[in-house]
Amino acid sequence: MKVTYNWLKDFVNIKIPPQVLAEKLTMAGLEVVALEKTGKDFVLEIEITSNRPDWLSVLGIAREVAAITGEKIKLGAGCSVLGTKGKPKNLKPSTKHLAPSTKNLITIEDKKDCPFYTARIIENVKVGPSPKWLSKRLESIGCRSVNNIVDIANYVLFELGQPLHVFDLDKLSQKEIRVRRAKADEKIITIDGHTKILGPEILVIADRHKSAAIAGIMGGKETEVTLKTRNILLEGAVFNPLLVRRAKQKLGLQSESAYRFERGVDLEMASYASWAAGELILKLAFGKPSGFSSLGAPKVIRPLINLDVVYLNKVLGTAISVLKVKEILNNLGLRVKTKTRNILTVGVPSFRQDLKLPVDLVEEVARIYGYGKIPQTLPAVKPGQKVSDKKDLICNIKNSLSGLGLFEAITYSLVDRDLLKKSGLNIDAGLIEILNPLSKEQEVLRPALFPSLIRALAYNLDQQQERVRIFEIANVFSGQVNAVAQEPLLGIALCGANTFFTQQGLAREEITLLHLKGILEALFNRLGVEGFEFSRQEDNKIGIMINQKQAGFMLDLSPRILGAFDIKNRQVVLAQVNLEKLFSGINLGKKFLAIPKYPAIIRDISLVINEDIPVKGLLLAIEAKGAPLLVQAKIVDYYQGKQIPAGFKGLTISCVYRMDSRTLTEEEITPAHNDICSLLKERFGIELRK
Repeated sequence: MKVTYNWLKDFVNIKIPPQVLAEKLTMAGLEVVALEKTGKDFVLEIEITSNRPDWLSVLGIAREVAAITGEKIKLGAGCSVLGTKGKPKNLKPSTKHLAPSTKNLITIEDKKDCPFYTARIIENVKVGPSPKWLSKRLESIGCRSVNNIVDIANYVLFELGQPLHVFDLDKLSQKEIRVRRAKADEKIITIDGHTKILGPEILVIADRHKSAAIAGIMGGKETEVTLKTRNILLEGAVFNPLLVRRAKQKLGLQSESAYRFERGVDLEMASYASWAAGELILKLAFGKPSGFSSLGAPKVIRPLINLDVVYLNKVLGTAISVLKVKEILNNLGLRVKTKTRNILTVGVPSFRQDLKLPVDLVEEVARIYGYGKIPQTLPAVKPGQKVSDKKDLICNIKNSLSGLGLFEAITYSLVDRDLLKKSGLNIDAGLIEILNPLSKEQEVLRPALFPSLIRALAYNLDQQQERVRIFEIANVFSGQVNAVAQEPLLGIALCGANTFFTQQGLAREEITLLHLKGILEALFNRLGVEGFEFSRQEDNKIGIMINQKQAGFMLDLSPRILGAFDIKNRQVVLAQVNLEKLFSGINLGKKFLAIPKYPAIIRDISLVINEDIPVKGLLLAIEAKGAPLLVQAKIVDYYQGKQIPAGFKGLTISCVYRMDSRTLTEEEITPAHNDICSLLKERFGIELRK
């Protein structure tokens, strides 16, 4: 949208230079992408967002300028009261040029397509060049001057935002207007000289026999105004934005009118713009008004919004006064009344149909008040805030897994039997079949999550992805067709190697069940799940227990299953967790502890342990024995190799000793550490390594 500095001054008493105005408009949301000096004027090119069709006019931008500068829109400003030199006069609309009402001039087939149509007939006009002020103003914003009649219609369009169209009345059959859908394969030659083939989805303006214009987009060549035109029909209307947009796209046409109609025009402007253009035509092209007709009435919704200024300041973090808020909204053209001390009732005018909620008004105040004036503050932290809604819990789980380096996958609920069979599932019972599947790949509802994840992982490996870490949260299904049970599950699938730098260079570590166990432990700890443990059920399968109930499993895929998915020379581990059982153990209550004032002393224990001994029980026993000096025991190293006998594993446990009141001494720590070592030997029969 282009507008000139002097054109805006016709509406607002602007006291700041164009450069400053451009900066203020940009900061208020009307980005000025270019500012160019042309003669004694400046042209501002403004980027208009799709939700603000009211800015597609000089009047709309002038309202913003008035609000930003604190000035008022001039009374009587606008094209309807321009003098012959283009200067606004403070005159009230005259009634001396009103034409008699003309019956049966307009027919509208469907009021949904065209809620309102007005036609104004002016006879004996003199078509010719436009006065210099008019042609110069249009050309300054990139609009070519055609003749005084066409230029006036364009001038009103740019100034008020309401598209108009002018027909040569003598070229309309029976001198009547019909707003209807086009007939199949109906043709029209548009004013740009191209033939367009129309259809029933396109709205046209027609006379009794043929179409004369494509509604809201472009007029026809046959009825355009030329130097020979003597009698005209001036159209002002409101068209369905959706119809205009679809017709524009199908026909490959673009115009200033279509640009505004497809976004929605001010429903109350059509009648006023038609009158304003008629006044200018009588002034610049003479003629005599001889007929007027209008049909329909646009349904204008004027909502009332209650704005709590306390709420506004809470959202923005400001202390804007009620008086200032009221001033800003009034300057934007809204109707504001005081309801209570801190609550304003705001009436939304027809040109601001984008305003529906109090938060919309908060944004308006913030724009004009100035984002730069809003103080920068850190958000408040509310300890102890609990999340109990399952949707929020699922969102929390997804965020945690994403933070641990996994990517979310979304797979189909409908799968084929071959996929389940390749995954090692029993497909003979419990499957819910689809009676009329769209394809073989959508035969049954999936009874488990991991088959789909294996297929997704295999696909990623085929695409040369060396490291795949994916998860999915979705329902699985069981039961009978007439009694289907749904169960929400979390599925995780990992493959590839972790890489890290050592003193010897880049090292690779293949992902195993231990890495998957670490991811699940991190997730459970973040969710506050306390009663969880892992128990080996088979050589390649580990059970997941929550509150002593089976909640899922971890699985190291066998070579047979890997071969079925054509995964070669890879190790794939996966997990499946029942979310309902996981939810029962979640506790998101948090305690914030002070950072320790005194340093910790760390002692490591290297040992060889039988693989059948659960490490978690070992750590719990160590922490109980070392209390209160021992504050943490954790695994820092795991080893299996030549030095470790078969069926055993080497571990290094780091013991952290600390007191909150003072620094511990060696004399205090040594006895406690020796007691832990004795416990390991006597209760668990563990061999300590030096």
